[in-house]
This record gives sequence, structure tokens and C-alpha cells, in this order.
Amino acid sequence: MKGLEVLKLLKILHIEGKVFSGRGEGAKFIEPSWVRSQIAEKLGFIPYLGTLNIRVAKGNINLKLLRKTTGIEILPTRGFCHGKCFKSYFMDDMRCVIVIPEVENYPEDVIEVIAPVNLREKFKLKDGDMVKVKIML
Repeated sequence: MKGLEVLKLLKILHIEGKVFSGRGEGAKFIEPSWVRSQIAEKLGFIPYLGTLNIRVAKGNINLKLLRKTTGIEILPTRGFCHGKCFKSYFMDDMRCVIVIPEVENYPEDVIEVIAPVNLREKFKLKDGDMVKVKIML
């Protein structure tokens, strides 16, 4: 495949939203060794133990498209939920992964971000701050 053809196939979605505090359960879903090893193998980094929650405007067309797109699968063990992952960049330069848990009643306007660092600390974020994520499809 020639370079121009590859560029035509590459799709990027931009999503903006507000940081908010979740229930503090992100670490327990990232902590198991099978999750960490699959993220390292498939996505290229060891994740920080926690997620950054972002609330996107209801009806955001890019989020709707993302939910219909096939992502990178982290194969769960028994008792854990499925979810879709997408290679992304937080605030244009921090490599990260967007996670959309496939759980019944999970809010449709929320995405979770996994990164190799604590994003709240690195970017000095607080609840209500607007952030941008560039998602590679």
C-alpha cells in the first residue's frame, strides 16, 4: 500500500470534554497482571493504576462514531467486563488509550483515559477542566 493510500485510510477523531471524579474504581480494573500485560503488548506502555474520567457533551457525533467502531480488544478473564480501547493522544502530545467499557447502564457520555502517568497530576487537572483527546482509528 502506498503512503497516500495509507493516509486516506487513517482516521482521527477529536473529542473534548470535562474532567470529573468517578467512583475511584479505575485502578481495580487496571491492576490485574493480565490487563497490564495486554495493554503493554497491544498498546505499548505500562498503565498508571487509575483512569481519568471525561464527560463529553451529550449527542457528540464523534463519540457516537467511536462507540460504533471496532477497537483494540483487551481479552477479559472471568468476572471482568469487556471494553473497547483506542490508541489516542491526550492534549495533543501524551500517548494514552481511550477505554469505553461495555457494561450495561454505563453512561453514554463518558470515556475513560488510561496513560503511563497520572494525567491529573501531570496536567494539573481538576474537576470541570476542559480537555482534548485525539483518537486514532
